Amino acid sequence: MSGRSTGEAVPVTGSDARRRGGAVSLLVTEVTVGDRPGCAVHVVDGRIAWLGDAADAPASGRVIVGEGALLTPAFVDAHIHATSTGLALTGLDLYSRVSLEAATAAVREHAAGAPDGILLGTGWDETGWPEGRGLTRHDLDAVVGERPAYLARVDVHSATVSTALLDRIPGITGLPGYDPDGQLRLDAHHAARRAAYGAVDGAQRRAAQRATLAAAAALGIGSLQEMAGPEVSGADDLADLLALAAAEPGPLVLGYWGELAERGGLDLVRELGLAGAGGDLFCDGAFGSHTAALSEPYTDRPGTSGALRFETASLVHHVRACTEAGIQAGFHCIGDAAVNQVLDAVGAVVDELGAAAVRACRHRLEHLEMADDSVMDRMRAWGMVASVQPAFDAAWGGNAGMYAERLGLERAAATNRFADLADAGVALALGSDAPVTPLDPWGGVHAAVDHRTAGSGLRPFDAFDAATHGGWHAVRSEHAAGPLAVGAPGHLALWATSDTLSTVLAERARPACRLLLVDGDPIGDHP
Repeated sequence: MSGRSTGEAVPVTGSDARRRGGAVSLLVTEVTVGDRPGCAVHVVDGRIAWLGDAADAPASGRVIVGEGALLTPAFVDAHIHATSTGLALTGLDLYSRVSLEAATAAVREHAAGAPDGILLGTGWDETGWPEGRGLTRHDLDAVVGERPAYLARVDVHSATVSTALLDRIPGITGLPGYDPDGQLRLDAHHAARRAAYGAVDGAQRRAAQRATLAAAAALGIGSLQEMAGPEVSGADDLADLLALAAAEPGPLVLGYWGELAERGGLDLVRELGLAGAGGDLFCDGAFGSHTAALSEPYTDRPGTSGALRFETASLVHHVRACTEAGIQAGFHCIGDAAVNQVLDAVGAVVDELGAAAVRACRHRLEHLEMADDSVMDRMRAWGMVASVQPAFDAAWGGNAGMYAERLGLERAAATNRFADLADAGVALALGSDAPVTPLDPWGGVHAAVDHRTAGSGLRPFDAFDAATHGGWHAVRSEHAAGPLAVGAPGHLALWATSDTLSTVLAERARPACRLLLVDGDPIGDHP
């Protein structure tokens, strides 16, 4: 549990609002717990009441025989966008398209099969396409005609939109990031995304949210940390998601709202009982769209260094307001200029209110792809959490990857320094940022270990811990003795393998989830 205190955690309101109490008494027996075979776990009223040898197990009202399967804490996805993930799962998936021609053909086929409403797609990435360019609105208009369409690039910080969607957005041509070709970034992209997702009706939104929750449960993910905000998904979307998750069996959903305090962001946090004020509070953009804020220009576009989105004074005000209210703040900051701007703001509040007040809030940095030693020192001193996505490095790291193309080899090799963060005592929580990268918790753990840069990967058990216990630490709700201890919540996953956890990690296996327990409740149709 590198980088995390073992002191008493502060429960978050959002998790308490979702608890159903679980099964009154449930025994999962004849399982391997970690590396220990022949065990049983007794869950009473949603919490672990006993753990030990199966032969000594207490009586229980319900018994699930594991037949030697592996039992672990359930995964926590520490950064996700549930509705857009569900829309990607049920809509147009462009992640695997290897050319502009293949992408446009997929759009044409999808449009023919779903002829009504706005056309949404996610995941195109032109960096490996033989045509050497991305989609334009002219490409899109040729296959969708006068239909509104929004196709997010893989980083979800830029998109190509059709002329019909552009025509619905007053004043978009004057916004930063507008391009007549329909390839939108910055404020123009935020406006287009709001318009696109605003056109999704309630039934389609609920279907997308259910698809995400079902997919997460099938993968052994017991909790999702939803990173909402006015530029990602609206307040109604977040409220609907929390209500759906509270009403139906499935993973817990803990919500964040990314809006500055000076713009009223804390009001919704209090109203909905959210985990924090932040998450995707966009302090910059992304490398792929050349919008992450860098201290030095991009290697492949030397005319830009990206852009900071807020004045530092606004961030200081936000951190101060959150800290005084005991609310966790979070920030999307990818480029080094954005990371240092946020930490300068936190440091200003440390000077005003003291380090202890700041540490109590466990303020978060989302993504944290560029962190030098001074960043790590400040984060450790101020008790901050690094919410990171190992699949980013798997997708775009290495000497020939997108990071190297955008940043050059030297800066690319210094991205996503997971091992150094852990060794510096900075708390880590793993997430997917789905739909940017797919829901794949085992894949995220293995990617954290098998980093594309030598020496930057985590030790296997540290990676698994960051994908489970780390997520609960990130929302200030971990059990002091760990997730497999008497008194810990019954958030557990049973995996269809007779291997130990050490073997699964060593062999980079991805066992199927046989059973998910959330608050001691079996999710799905299980014996």
